[in-house]
Amino acid sequence: MLADAEPVLRQDPVMAELVERHDPYVEPSWSEFERLCISIINQQLSTASATAVRERFFELLDGDVTPETVLAAEDDALRSAGLSRQKIEYVRNAARAFQEGDYTREGLADHSNDDVMDLLTEIKGIGDWTARMYLLFVLERPDVLPLGDLAVRRGIEQLYGNGDEELTRAEMREIAEAWRPYRSVATRYIWAEYESA
Repeated sequence: MLADAEPVLRQDPVMAELVERHDPYVEPSWSEFERLCISIINQQLSTASATAVRERFFELLDGDVTPETVLAAEDDALRSAGLSRQKIEYVRNAARAFQEGDYTREGLADHSNDDVMDLLTEIKGIGDWTARMYLLFVLERPDVLPLGDLAVRRGIEQLYGNGDEELTRAEMREIAEAWRPYRSVATRYIWAEYESA
């Protein structure tokens, strides 16, 4: 996908610079369930806090993050890893959903983005933002633009704004039109730039 996306993204002068500066696909190859747990952990936390909680969570489960290990873990142990009571409930809801349904790449291959969003948001604790992260990072759908993500919005403003006023989501969508059909790839470059600043 990256090779196909680069010629399109390089037509945008700002994005062309980001393509030169970053490799946005350097991350561990987490399983679908691990990635969903990470997105739940990341909800409403700064990058640094989320990373610390994620590391303690993985350490608690000896790196074996599966629906079974999450459901078997003690509440106190999960709380000591940094999960709130609410997030413990959410990762357990996700674990039960994974035991009952097929949320893998293969299982969702024939589902549209909207269908995937509907399926995931039926799980209590999975909202629009988390579902979009799943589409983008797990299913690797090529054209997801998660404007519900603060880092994405701030990144777009820093790169494309004039510094004086906030861009509206409509203005951001208009900027992102140039990245179609690879808005997911562009989003990863924006994150990479924002987090390196």
